Amino acid sequence: MRLFLSISIIIIFLLGCSPATRFGAGVDITFDPRTIGMQIDDTIMQKNLVARLSLNEKKYFINIQVEVLDGRIFLSGKVDDPEEKIKITKLAWETKGVREVKNAITIKGNSNFKSTAKDILITSQLRTALILNKITKSRNYTLETINRKIYIFGIAMDDDEKKEVISEANKIYDVEEIIPSIYLANELSRNKL
Repeated sequence: MRLFLSISIIIIFLLGCSPATRFGAGVDITFDPRTIGMQIDDTIMQKNLVARLSLNEKKYFINIQVEVLDGRIFLSGKVDDPEEKIKITKLAWETKGVREVKNAITIKGNSNFKSTAKDILITSQLRTALILNKITKSRNYTLETINRKIYIFGIAMDDDEKKEVISEANKIYDVEEIIPSIYLANELSRNKL
């Protein structure tokens, strides 16, 4: 019975994966150089961490965004105090198969309406620039701007694309810092086997 249930869950999961399916909030599988196995592993890690965060504190389901790429976890969102940020980071590191954790979570008291609006504008400008740029595959990137710092998380097909994404970010007015977590397709761990 347990085997039947496991197989049923896997089949349902795979049926939900179509060529137009999206990975997280920004990587389109049709442009994703990872194997199906890598994508499934990353999705399982992401869902596992989201479930553990939600069980720990229900508000994390809405306030914390989790992206997983090749065993690397990227956290973003806002929490009330530094202890929560530390607790979430610890939970991320406890996820089976994790290779790295990048934490872009901010403390709520450090931002206001004006800075949040500015952050949304910066993210929108960069997203538009990546869409219009013929060298970049904008769907392969998750963008998050927090207090005028742009966090870029994704896969570049080659070094030229990686440089182009960072160059586009540098052109955005009023950006304090660019923090890229861009991995080259040939750097993905399981592609090296």
